[in-house]
Amino acid sequence: MMHFDPLSDIARFDPLRSMDDFFKDMGFKDALKDFTRPSPIRLDVTESEQAYLIKAELPGFKVEDISVDIDGNRVSILAESRQEHEEGNGQKVVRRERYTGQYFRSFSLGQDIDTDKSTARYRDGVLDLELPKLVGGSAKRLQIS
Repeated sequence: MMHFDPLSDIARFDPLRSMDDFFKDMGFKDALKDFTRPSPIRLDVTESEQAYLIKAELPGFKVEDISVDIDGNRVSILAESRQEHEEGNGQKVVRRERYTGQYFRSFSLGQDIDTDKSTARYRDGVLDLELPKLVGGSAKRLQIS
């Protein structure tokens, strides 16, 4: 025999829930969620005695839309996606979901990088960085081929 509770189907009173719903309806984002969101640039970092090898996923970008900056042991990757204007011949955009803007990822490695010997290649949506280690520091923007 089970205990019958006539109020069990009624939702509990949560005064802050209606406030959350209000802000969602107004189009505001929860600011704290942005801090926990993983970066859109995913990385694989491997290390040997001589260098760091980095593979970064950047599908759909052109080489000229990607930049890599190195300052000491700090590596910064910036990729910019631009909005295409494909309207014409009586067509109009009904829905646009593709993101336009900048993706940015910056991280530190365990040792400074030799920027003169560093290389960057971009093929099939993957950016390959070969970053030889150096004692001392310098800053440089890599040319991507």
